[in-house]
Amino acid sequence: MPSKPAYRRVLLKASGEALMGEQGFGIDVSVADRIAADIAEARAMGVEVGVVIGGGNIFRGVAVASKGGDRVTGDHMGMLGTVINSLALRTSLVKIGVEAVVLSAIAMPELCESFSQRQATAYMNEGKVVIFAGGTGNPFFTTDSAAALRAAEIGADALFKGTQVDGVYSADPKRDPSARRYERITHDEVLRDGLAIMDTAAIALARENNIPIIVFSIHEKGGFGAILRGEGRCTVVSDA
Repeated sequence: MPSKPAYRRVLLKASGEALMGEQGFGIDVSVADRIAADIAEARAMGVEVGVVIGGGNIFRGVAVASKGGDRVTGDHMGMLGTVINSLALRTSLVKIGVEAVVLSAIAMPELCESFSQRQATAYMNEGKVVIFAGGTGNPFFTTDSAAALRAAEIGADALFKGTQVDGVYSADPKRDPSARRYERITHDEVLRDGLAIMDTAAIALARENNIPIIVFSIHEKGGFGAILRGEGRCTVVSDA
């Protein structure tokens, strides 16, 4: 086991769907608690952690647009979903003794603080887990793009993308048993081959800021910490 973790400061991106567990909607508190425990393990190693959570377990703005509704309003509703998830994760962290703060791209001072890059980095320097809510604060941008943006703003050494599977595959491994798993791949190869890791804007932003993307299974207990120790299964998306 190495004496120090592979990264000093990371941004963890988890989908809202991950919080559902086996439910069809909402938040499974046991799942939020497990993700919180994984973050606590990273903090115990001295790794500074920022988090972005999607809102798909509660609401998706594109669903409104697909039914003929207003996409901007739909996206604003989705942003509120990310705030709900962020507050849930903060609760799970605080109850196990991990200091955490929610910073929202949408001002709602009664619930959480508003985002600023300077305040976010200050909190991370203090060792607090910073949960970024509200996406980018703008419609038409996914929480994947928000994760890449916040990773760049806080100077993250890596962006950890928690998914349903343990890395990047040439095809959906749940549908195609012959799908090949990549150990390493470049940002350009992801964009060229149309691999559905994150949206194009997020991949491009990570590439431009030289941020590696670590794709791993969010459902494997202890998987986050294992990768930080140089173990575990994942795919590294990097041009280095």
